Amino acid sequence: MQAIGTSSLPDIVFMLIIFFMVTSTIRETNKKVIVKIPEASETAKLERKDLASYIYVGTPIKTEQAKYGTDVRIQLNDSFRSVTDIRDFVAAERENMNEADRPFMTVSIRADINTRMGIITDIKQELRRCSALKIMYSSRKPSSTE
Repeated sequence: MQAIGTSSLPDIVFMLIIFFMVTSTIRETNKKVIVKIPEASETAKLERKDLASYIYVGTPIKTEQAKYGTDVRIQLNDSFRSVTDIRDFVAAERENMNEADRPFMTVSIRADINTRMGIITDIKQELRRCSALKIMYSSRKPSSTE
Protein backbone atom coordinates (compact mmCIF):
# COMPACT_ATOMS: atom_id res chain seq x y z
CA MET A 1 0.00 0.00 0.00
CA GLN A 2 1.37 3.39 -1.00
CA ALA A 3 1.62 6.33 1.40
CA ILE A 4 -0.53 9.41 0.79
CA GLY A 5 1.46 12.31 -0.64
CA THR A 6 1.54 15.30 1.69
CA SER A 7 3.90 17.56 -0.23
CA SER A 8 1.09 19.97 -1.22
CA LEU A 9 -0.36 20.18 2.29
CA PRO A 10 1.75 23.20 3.42
CA ASP A 11 0.63 25.11 0.31
CA ILE A 12 -3.03 24.45 1.08
CA VAL A 13 -2.64 25.45 4.73
CA PHE A 14 -0.81 28.61 3.72
CA MET A 15 -3.58 29.56 1.26
CA LEU A 16 -6.24 29.03 3.95
CA ILE A 17 -4.32 31.18 6.42
CA ILE A 18 -3.97 33.97 3.86
CA PHE A 19 -7.66 33.71 2.97
CA PHE A 20 -8.79 34.09 6.59
CA MET A 21 -6.35 36.92 7.24
CA VAL A 22 -7.63 38.87 4.24
CA THR A 23 -11.35 38.31 4.83
CA SER A 24 -11.48 38.83 8.59
CA THR A 25 -11.86 42.23 10.20
CA ILE A 26 -10.39 43.46 13.43
CA ARG A 27 -12.84 45.02 15.86
CA GLU A 28 -11.65 48.47 16.82
CA THR A 29 -13.54 48.76 20.09
CA ASN A 30 -15.10 46.28 22.48
CA LYS A 31 -18.63 47.28 23.35
CA LYS A 32 -19.10 47.61 27.08
CA VAL A 33 -22.69 48.81 26.90
CA ILE A 34 -25.89 47.11 25.82
CA VAL A 35 -27.30 48.91 22.79
CA LYS A 36 -30.61 47.94 21.20
CA ILE A 37 -30.74 50.33 18.27
CA PRO A 38 -34.15 51.94 17.64
CA GLU A 39 -36.08 51.51 14.42
CA ALA A 40 -36.40 54.33 11.90
CA SER A 41 -38.75 54.78 8.98
CA GLU A 42 -36.21 56.64 6.85
CA THR A 43 -32.57 55.52 6.89
CA ALA A 44 -29.46 56.45 4.95
CA LYS A 45 -26.32 54.42 4.75
CA LEU A 46 -23.03 55.94 5.85
CA GLU A 47 -20.84 56.37 2.78
CA ARG A 48 -17.39 56.18 4.36
CA LYS A 49 -17.19 54.34 7.65
CA ASP A 50 -13.53 55.25 8.07
CA LEU A 51 -14.59 58.88 8.65
CA ALA A 52 -17.03 57.95 11.43
CA SER A 53 -16.34 58.05 15.15
CA TYR A 54 -18.74 56.19 17.40
CA ILE A 55 -20.21 57.17 20.75
CA TYR A 56 -22.03 54.30 22.47
CA VAL A 57 -24.73 55.11 25.05
CA GLY A 58 -26.46 52.44 27.12
CA THR A 59 -26.39 50.37 30.27
CA PRO A 60 -23.16 48.48 31.01
CA ILE A 61 -22.95 44.80 30.08
CA LYS A 62 -23.40 42.21 32.85
CA THR A 63 -19.67 41.82 33.54
CA GLU A 64 -19.26 45.59 34.01
CA GLN A 65 -22.39 46.20 36.10
CA ALA A 66 -20.69 45.24 39.38
CA LYS A 67 -18.13 47.99 38.82
CA TYR A 68 -20.22 50.69 37.08
CA GLY A 69 -23.82 49.95 38.11
CA THR A 70 -26.88 49.83 35.88
CA ASP A 71 -27.19 53.53 35.05
CA VAL A 72 -26.78 54.67 31.45
CA ARG A 73 -23.11 55.25 30.56
CA ILE A 74 -21.24 56.83 27.66
CA GLN A 75 -18.55 54.70 26.03
CA LEU A 76 -15.80 56.41 24.01
CA ASN A 77 -13.41 53.92 22.41
CA ASP A 78 -12.84 51.21 25.03
CA SER A 79 -13.67 53.07 28.24
CA PHE A 80 -16.54 54.74 30.03
CA ARG A 81 -16.33 58.53 30.01
CA SER A 82 -18.41 61.55 30.91
CA VAL A 83 -19.91 64.19 28.63
CA THR A 84 -16.99 66.53 29.32
CA ASP A 85 -14.54 63.97 27.86
CA ILE A 86 -16.20 64.14 24.43
CA ARG A 87 -14.17 67.20 23.45
CA ASP A 88 -10.87 65.31 23.98
CA PHE A 89 -12.30 62.29 22.16
CA VAL A 90 -13.22 64.34 19.09
CA ALA A 91 -9.83 66.07 19.08
CA ALA A 92 -8.02 62.72 19.24
CA GLU A 93 -10.17 61.27 16.44
CA ARG A 94 -9.45 64.29 14.24
CA GLU A 95 -5.72 63.92 14.84
CA ASN A 96 -5.87 60.31 13.62
CA MET A 97 -7.41 61.36 10.29
CA ASN A 98 -5.80 62.78 7.20
CA GLU A 99 -5.98 66.55 7.07
CA ALA A 100 -8.08 66.45 3.90
CA ASP A 101 -10.67 64.14 5.53
CA ARG A 102 -11.12 66.12 8.76
CA PRO A 103 -13.98 68.33 7.46
CA PHE A 104 -15.91 65.16 6.55
CA MET A 105 -15.69 63.58 10.02
CA THR A 106 -19.03 62.24 11.21
CA VAL A 107 -19.88 61.38 14.80
CA SER A 108 -22.29 58.46 15.05
CA ILE A 109 -24.31 58.16 18.23
CA ARG A 110 -25.31 54.58 18.92
CA ALA A 111 -27.78 54.91 21.75
CA ASP A 112 -29.99 52.30 23.34
CA ILE A 113 -33.69 52.60 22.60
CA ASN A 114 -34.41 53.28 26.31
CA THR A 115 -31.84 56.07 26.71
CA ARG A 116 -33.30 59.33 27.97
CA MET A 117 -33.17 62.21 25.51
CA GLY A 118 -31.48 64.46 28.09
CA ILE A 119 -28.24 62.48 27.80
CA ILE A 120 -28.37 62.65 24.01
CA THR A 121 -28.96 66.42 24.21
CA ASP A 122 -25.95 66.81 26.52
CA ILE A 123 -23.80 64.87 24.04
CA LYS A 124 -25.04 66.99 21.13
CA GLN A 125 -24.31 70.22 23.02
CA GLU A 126 -20.75 69.07 23.76
CA LEU A 127 -20.25 68.06 20.11
CA ARG A 128 -21.46 71.51 19.09
CA ARG A 129 -18.91 73.14 21.42
CA CYS A 130 -16.04 71.27 19.79
CA SER A 131 -17.33 71.97 16.23
CA ALA A 132 -18.27 68.37 15.44
CA LEU A 133 -21.40 69.33 13.57
CA LYS A 134 -21.96 66.23 11.44
CA ILE A 135 -23.94 63.91 13.69
CA MET A 136 -25.60 60.68 12.70
CA TYR A 137 -27.91 58.52 14.80
CA SER A 138 -27.56 54.80 14.30
CA SER A 139 -30.84 53.04 13.60
CA ARG A 140 -32.18 49.93 11.98
CA LYS A 141 -34.89 49.38 9.44
CA PRO A 142 -38.24 48.28 10.89
CA SER A 143 -38.78 44.55 10.92
CA SER A 144 -41.57 43.58 8.57
CA THR A 145 -44.28 41.66 10.42
CA GLU A 146 -46.65 41.24 7.50
